[in-house]
Amino acid sequence: VHPNMSQGCQGGCATCSDYNGCLSCQPRLFFVLERIGMKQIGVCLSSCPSGYYGTRHPDINKCGKCKADCDTCFTRNFCTKCKSGFYLYSGKCLEKCPDGLEANNHTMECTSIVHCEASEWSPWSPCTKKGKTCGFKRGNEVRVREIVQHPSARGNPCPATSESRKCIVQRKRCQKEGKG
Repeated sequence: VHPNMSQGCQGGCATCSDYNGCLSCQPRLFFVLERIGMKQIGVCLSSCPSGYYGTRHPDINKCGKCKADCDTCFTRNFCTKCKSGFYLYSGKCLEKCPDGLEANNHTMECTSIVHCEASEWSPWSPCTKKGKTCGFKRGNEVRVREIVQHPSARGNPCPATSESRKCIVQRKRCQKEGKG
């Protein structure tokens, strides 16, 4: 055994040194170098920490560092979550979203702009005045429509969902209500 090698390795190390920590890991664990001041020590973990991605090889599984603006990544250049102040788009972290996309401050991703969509208008309601359909000549009729798709922050706003217009009816008398 080499003089710097230790027999009692801790925390998943296969081989280790008193000065450098783990030198190799037990199967299925990932080797990562942790910086402590000016010193780096080897550590063996079941998964890579935030800011790192894992690569498996027959001889050793390693954790590689993500790009600086990336919080979690699949590979060094393919980000899955960005650091604060950046928006995720196609695996990249951007300060500003490309044209045609908008920044979603909730998910911190660049997303497509969604415009409002409304249904077709309903038929006009019967002509009424003060809630009645008889006993008058001029009244109002109404039609409505539903919002089918609400817009995103930069999408076109929704149109009015109801319209009213004046109407004229042939004056008809209201039927007398029954006595008692």
